[in-house]
Amino acid sequence: MRLNALVETSAAIAATPRRSEKVALLADCLGRLDPTEIAVAVHYLSGTLPQGRIGLGPAILRDMSAVPAAAQASLDLATIDRAFTLVAAMRGSGSQASRATTLAKLFSSATLPEQSFLSRLVLGELRQGALEGVMTEAIARAARLPLPAVRQAMMLAGDGGEVARAALIDGATGLVRFRLQVMTPVKPMLAQPGDGPDEAVARLGEAALEYKLDGARVQVHRVGDAVRVFTRRLNEVTSRVPEVVQAVLSLPVTRLILDGEVLALGPDGRPQPFQVTMRRFGRRSDPRTLRQSLPLSAYYFDCLHADGEDLIGRPLRERLAALDALLPPALAIHRRIATDPTEAEGFLAASLAAGHEGIMVKALDAPYEAGSRGAAWLKVKPAHTLDLVVLAAEWGSGRRRGWLSNLHLSARDPQADSFVMLGKTFKGLTDRLLAWQTEQLLARSIAHEGPIVHVRPELVVEIAFDSLQASPQYPGGLALRFARVKRYRTDKDAAEADTIETVRRIYEAQSRGP
Repeated sequence: MRLNALVETSAAIAATPRRSEKVALLADCLGRLDPTEIAVAVHYLSGTLPQGRIGLGPAILRDMSAVPAAAQASLDLATIDRAFTLVAAMRGSGSQASRATTLAKLFSSATLPEQSFLSRLVLGELRQGALEGVMTEAIARAARLPLPAVRQAMMLAGDGGEVARAALIDGATGLVRFRLQVMTPVKPMLAQPGDGPDEAVARLGEAALEYKLDGARVQVHRVGDAVRVFTRRLNEVTSRVPEVVQAVLSLPVTRLILDGEVLALGPDGRPQPFQVTMRRFGRRSDPRTLRQSLPLSAYYFDCLHADGEDLIGRPLRERLAALDALLPPALAIHRRIATDPTEAEGFLAASLAAGHEGIMVKALDAPYEAGSRGAAWLKVKPAHTLDLVVLAAEWGSGRRRGWLSNLHLSARDPQADSFVMLGKTFKGLTDRLLAWQTEQLLARSIAHEGPIVHVRPELVVEIAFDSLQASPQYPGGLALRFARVKRYRTDKDAAEADTIETVRRIYEAQSRGP
């Protein structure tokens, strides 16, 4: 299939707000693919690369804007996939220049719409509305298979492209192989936000309370003396965490799948900031050296398999019993069972005092729903708020098409009489607020740059966020984590917005802990 056919499908998906139409468009496209193209096409239409992150950032892609576009569409999916595979394999001195050369050659064969599609795909900004649930329905429709069977396979496979290929080529028999297998990662179960600790317990009833660590999610598999460690994105990082491997090998079991977090602790035993932990996973980091200077501690909160017994479909209380029978206290997440909502308040306070970011509240009767952000797991964290100034906004896609959505947020810098960018967000916006802010921002428009509308720095918006992190991407060196809009402060002007110094003080206090 030519890339332009995929680009046209993507544009059509983004243009319709109706889920049924998105499913129909995807299913039609999947039905026209060559078997060798199915996995790649599903990744592209889902806004991901089969190769994962391939070392291409905004700077290189900005340079691609100068590459003349092709007059006619000629690129096919196989050619693009080979180019990205080549780029992903580039390492060492001169690799960045080689990536740029390979990418420029690819872009010179792409039309202007194709160049835009590829740029957004690489940057992870291809928000077209083909979310996993929609893609799952489309695969089932294209393959003429029951939706529950495809959904189960998607849950366990960790790769929608592989499920689509199996379903479309081999039908129902192709899905049989997608079952829980030790040494093959499954997508982690995710949590929904909870409004408060007492509300979360009241909602779930008897529940497990756990400290919520701000570390790196890991899934650890063991068969005999072999251990494999995977990240939240299912990338293998076994060689980078030798202490995790060593600890799991000491457990009294031969086959095992554990779910947990690793994090770096300071000399005082308190958790280090998230980015410090993530240094252990950098491509250029030597794990042998870093293990000495930056050791990781692992804490596990779930058990999906133990010595031949699959636990993924069992209630949490049974999985926790299996976990407690295997783990020494040093490897177990801090946990307690609560029935009274007031118990959760004290548990949250204790977690924050220990330097963690909040608590998890989990229903004891719920199975492990791999890849699902279900209501059986709730995360409760205290949110910070800042009054920030909007510098720009981006036109939305899908159901937000026609509205200015993604906000560029900044703090005031009174010393330089300017504003310092801290990040972006499109979360927390209702349809009514989207319509209002589009009107207000267009009235303040000063420049257009592709989908970005730059505005006069006048509108103040109250932003809730979970934490701050160091970021070389922004001039102030800091970025918001999990930012969302609470409300516009029409009672304030830009001169009353929070300053970058206020932001830095929050970051410093966060780094020190309570």
